[in-house]
Amino acid sequence: METPLEGRLATDLPGLRGSLMPQAPLKDLTWFRVGGPAEVLYSPADEADLRYFLNALADEIPVTVIGLGSNLLVRDGGIAGVVIRLGKGFGDIAIEEGSRLRAGAAVPDVKVARAAADAGIAGLSFYRGIPGCVGGALRMNGGAHGRETCEVLVEARAVDRQGNAHVLPVAALHYAYRHCGAPEDFIFTEALFQGEPGDPQAILAEMDDITAYREQAQPIKSRTGGSTFKNPPGQKAWQLIDAAGCRGLAVGDARVSEMHCNFLINEGNATGADLEELGETVRARVKAKSGVELEWEIKRLGVPAWGRIPMRRSPITAN
Repeated sequence: METPLEGRLATDLPGLRGSLMPQAPLKDLTWFRVGGPAEVLYSPADEADLRYFLNALADEIPVTVIGLGSNLLVRDGGIAGVVIRLGKGFGDIAIEEGSRLRAGAAVPDVKVARAAADAGIAGLSFYRGIPGCVGGALRMNGGAHGRETCEVLVEARAVDRQGNAHVLPVAALHYAYRHCGAPEDFIFTEALFQGEPGDPQAILAEMDDITAYREQAQPIKSRTGGSTFKNPPGQKAWQLIDAAGCRGLAVGDARVSEMHCNFLINEGNATGADLEELGETVRARVKAKSGVELEWEIKRLGVPAWGRIPMRRSPITAN
């Protein structure tokens, strides 16, 4: 009988200080609250532990990295191999000279905004509107309210699949809209941001305005994954979705938000398959109506429970 992956890893990595959890329920770690388990969930103690782990990990074992789960759809069959989730060892924030802020990859974006405000560093308040962590912002060039990560990043630190550390200036990341050109196997561990001197009270007021806008315009108190689709060049995804008659469309307990139709919502017992089928149905209707092919912004990971992406498995309803 083959030894489970978690047992093999524990044997092969006697110096590991982080935690290994077999069959970890990923639905507990995503904002949608759906999806199957990770074969093994690894939480490294710090960057040195992560480098040790990756250096010793067999090449044939798949590695998947997740953050706070805010922009993530895990399929119902779960994720094979090792899922890495950075935790407390990557949660430090430090203020540096010249209106700079250094943050670990596990730091929530909202904490970056708040720390910058407290230190009188302007230019980072837009992170108040991004429901994720620094690592995700680096990987997706996260942005909100007219600004993007590439505009405020000085450099990022990352570890590759072989456990080697890299320091990458922003130009080396080849950023574009919701895109990072760093190798896919790089795991970001830290970022250095550049702001400018500002008045803490004015910065906090700006953050309050961002908060008020989100509460008024987005279903942030629902089980959602944030913006579902990227905005096509020169257009707004939500307008295309609305024009295609998709506002309120549903598959099971998965529904297109009435408040902001570029958001999908789990209204109770939706599955990963429900949400993905709903998203693909929206894409098909938008394509038929406008000729525009929407591109997923939400990251979809893992395998379906029955081995393939189902379509029309559940009745589709609309208000």
